[in-house]
Amino acid sequence: MPRVVHRTARAGLRVTWGQRRRLVRLLASGGDVWACVLELNAWRRARQDRPLVSYQELFRELACAGPGTFGELDSVGARSVLRRYSDAWFAAAKRRREGEGAARFPRRRRALMPLRWYHGTFTLEGRRLRIPVARGRPPLWVRLDRDLPYPPSQVRSVTLLYEVGRLWVDVTAEVPVTCYPSGQAPDPERIVGVDLGIIHPYAIAGPDGQGLLVSGRAIRAEHRMHLADTKARSRAVARRAPKPGQRGSRRWRHYRRRQRLAEARHRRRVRQAQHEAAKAVITWVVDRQIGTLAVGDPRGVLSIKAGRRHNQRTRDWRIGHLITALADKAEAAGINLTLVDERGTSSTCPTCGSRVPKPPGRVLTCPACHYTGHRDLTAAASIAARYGGGITPVIPAGVTHRRAGAHLPGVAPSRRDPRRRAHHRGARRSSGRHRPAPPPV
Repeated sequence: MPRVVHRTARAGLRVTWGQRRRLVRLLASGGDVWACVLELNAWRRARQDRPLVSYQELFRELACAGPGTFGELDSVGARSVLRRYSDAWFAAAKRRREGEGAARFPRRRRALMPLRWYHGTFTLEGRRLRIPVARGRPPLWVRLDRDLPYPPSQVRSVTLLYEVGRLWVDVTAEVPVTCYPSGQAPDPERIVGVDLGIIHPYAIAGPDGQGLLVSGRAIRAEHRMHLADTKARSRAVARRAPKPGQRGSRRWRHYRRRQRLAEARHRRRVRQAQHEAAKAVITWVVDRQIGTLAVGDPRGVLSIKAGRRHNQRTRDWRIGHLITALADKAEAAGINLTLVDERGTSSTCPTCGSRVPKPPGRVLTCPACHYTGHRDLTAAASIAARYGGGITPVIPAGVTHRRAGAHLPGVAPSRRDPRRRAHHRGARRSSGRHRPAPPPV
């Protein structure tokens, strides 16, 4: 049986007002199930009884409720809420046993709760999806706003959720691991070092003096423009902000909704750009039959206080998603990925091993042996050496350059970023590439 991995794709829903009301009511019914579990355990806690947290115990309580208790919500969707509560409770208990005192058990109510249905309970025909409802209710067919990247035979579950005013469906499928022809499979003995950064999300130093640099300057520009836009919005509505305890005006609620939409759009843009960067890395690695990725883990620097500006950069970095995106794509391609301690790799000479002062730019120069190379590629070479791949020489002539975030606004001259102010006062165009002045007559 071929190896498979589970992958999830998100698609929006194109629904009528009637379908939207029914879907929101389903999510609200899921929130009612969640609230019932919280209330039940609150009563048991008040009587000093043991809480009901296992999936089997909660399912028996749901069966006693009888059909029709939660409107159109069927039993499969209700059981998915119970499964979510049980997993959250046991995850918090595990974190507490490991000494994490900040871990909290699920005790907060939610108005809308995501619902999940598994294979055999829903119907998927192209872009049409039938969502299960309670027995005796009319069928609920909805339409997806895009084609799914998986064939219907591989889909194993669908999850209905509500995020920033829109209804979404997360489709999870079983994707087989890539099979290669004879002699073209990745070799686990061929190792590359991967250095994670802000300017370059991925810098790779491979064997035979080959390297890869994925530029993330477009992602950094997106973060900066979003921060400036958020500050401008806050200053514009500061006078209309409600006092504590007040509901706020209609204009204020409209502003908050627009702010949530802008935040969600920003997260989707950055997430897509990081996925593009990870895909460029895996494509480069597969073409060179490399079977092992030694990735430097820089998450230890997140707890270091380095000033207001640098703390903002590290918060926007999203290291966890960079590692997760690369690990998921590497697993689907049959490539091993291992995390390595990357402390000191950007300031250590890969030739003589001496400490090098931090350079002001991207070029590192060793004062002891006069080695010169790209700082991120040097760090990747040191990471590969720590894992056991040997010292990888960095030759500038063998470096491949890729760019992440080509879809972001403002990257190409043809797509203007509406958040960017005009370069000249009174000009309506964005500050793009200036044309040369006409020759004098």
